[in-house]
Amino acid sequence: MDNRTIAQLLGETADLLEIDNGDSFRIRSYRRAAEAVESCTVQLSEIANDPKKLQEIPGIGKGMAANIRDMEATGTLPLREELLQRYRPSMLELMRLPGMGPKTVALLWTAIQVSSVEELEAAIIAERLDDLPRFGKKQIEKLRKGIEDYKKNSGRFPIDDAEMAAEKLMAYLRAFPGLDVIEPAGSLRRGRETVGDLDILVTGPACAEDKVDAAVEYTAAYPPIAALLAKGQNKVSFRLRSGLQVDVRLLPEASYGAALQYFSGSKMHNVTLRQRALKRGYTLNEYALARMDDGAVVASRTEDDIYAALGMDWIPPEMRENNGEIEAAEAHRLPKLIELKDIRGDVHMHTTTTDGRNTIQEMAEAAIARGYEYMAITDHTKNLAMTFGLDDEAALEHIKRIRDAETEMEGRIRIFPGIEVDILSDGALDLSNEVLAQMEVVIASVHSLFNMPEQEMTERVLRAIENPYVRILGHPTGRLLLRREGFQINLPAVLRRAAELGVAVEHNAYPDRLDLCDRDLRLAKEMGCRIVINTDSHHTSHMEKMRYGVQQLRRAWLQKKDVLNTRPAGEFLAALRARP
Repeated sequence: MDNRTIAQLLGETADLLEIDNGDSFRIRSYRRAAEAVESCTVQLSEIANDPKKLQEIPGIGKGMAANIRDMEATGTLPLREELLQRYRPSMLELMRLPGMGPKTVALLWTAIQVSSVEELEAAIIAERLDDLPRFGKKQIEKLRKGIEDYKKNSGRFPIDDAEMAAEKLMAYLRAFPGLDVIEPAGSLRRGRETVGDLDILVTGPACAEDKVDAAVEYTAAYPPIAALLAKGQNKVSFRLRSGLQVDVRLLPEASYGAALQYFSGSKMHNVTLRQRALKRGYTLNEYALARMDDGAVVASRTEDDIYAALGMDWIPPEMRENNGEIEAAEAHRLPKLIELKDIRGDVHMHTTTTDGRNTIQEMAEAAIARGYEYMAITDHTKNLAMTFGLDDEAALEHIKRIRDAETEMEGRIRIFPGIEVDILSDGALDLSNEVLAQMEVVIASVHSLFNMPEQEMTERVLRAIENPYVRILGHPTGRLLLRREGFQINLPAVLRRAAELGVAVEHNAYPDRLDLCDRDLRLAKEMGCRIVINTDSHHTSHMEKMRYGVQQLRRAWLQKKDVLNTRPAGEFLAALRARP
């Protein structure tokens, strides 16, 4: 069981205890443990049988260590199961809606026996919430919109969750002799920001027609399977405990390339490619590219062979969305897409000074380990009180700490003093210009009042970037994938003005955000915007999430030259908006 699953079970147990009006100390202990597990860099499954090592993790005591051992052994937590017998599992689903904490869920259950999203929607329509405490017209409308968004996103999973599920399954499959090539296909391979289901393709000697049955049985015995949906000659379909559906296809080596191309998609890319094949007298499917007249196979073993036979360069999976990539591949004009190794620095991260989990020095060592030449510490400002944000005086003290930390690094990495300053409701910034003037990297971001009308939000952000000390606009649409839609804003107007002012726009690579999206990144490039990619790390382990952002840049056809923090430190600073 991976750390994310353990943390989820612990967090859900805390939520159920709060619905049950349980002991506050006990609730806090489960929440602390969930946070500790989520941020732990060691997979607890590796040390689950060593109570001493488990208890060395801050937030994990003797009792919680026993709970973790139980989860590793049984896949669940007895207390959670006990509470689910008392309350309905759908209550956990209710808490994914905006503003629906455990106390609100408990109120709905006690007052009107609502325990699911569907029941809540019916209660809103029937106006049964109108007389309940804490449910004014604005809150009810917020819930109505939250339900609409939730239903739209239902059945999709964040890219990092899908990737983790794929990696665990692929590690299991690699243990079977003769399964030599194992790759994800579908939307995960194309780097889509969310994933509906997993396609895993497998080939090797064990997939030969006279041997594949054993590999199929081994696949169907994968321990995390919650429901086996289908088991055929070369395909196993199942659903994991998370609800994610997985299709594993065990394929002969001769047709693997055709299958990889076909199941990677996208649908419209494949339609256009098949039409191209037909015009040349071929048929193209998951088995082969073959001649129409006699069925002779032209290409099937590799994707490169198929694209070459159709007179094209191989197309990176992230580009396969029928946005002109086929024409570019035919004309040999595909761009050389940015790669993870091109990133030379990360300039949006938080430390223990505000809501981060690591010190400046610890973040710096993690950045050095990733091969970065520079970084920026950009903690929050005072408007975000829950993050212990900084006022002017505290920000000046923090600048000194950052510079001292850079000195301690003895030239191994540049550390730029920075700040993520809040954009207030009227577009003013949350620190004085006198303090902002002493920062190397000033990121301005919206963290509140997301429901402003479009014109007001646009004016708010435009006023903020007019401030001469703002160098980067952070997560420009404010979205949280599968949880919150981006706020209403005239993004073209903002991007146009940012380009005029020289304010860079951020692609926030944290998988909960991936903001700007690939479409908006293309727009930003077309408008001449400077683009920066950051992780918004709150823990050293978050830095590795840069790769999800790089996939989005690739989906937007961006090259190394399009992204500022592919440049050396001096060139990076010089490429940002000039400070007064």
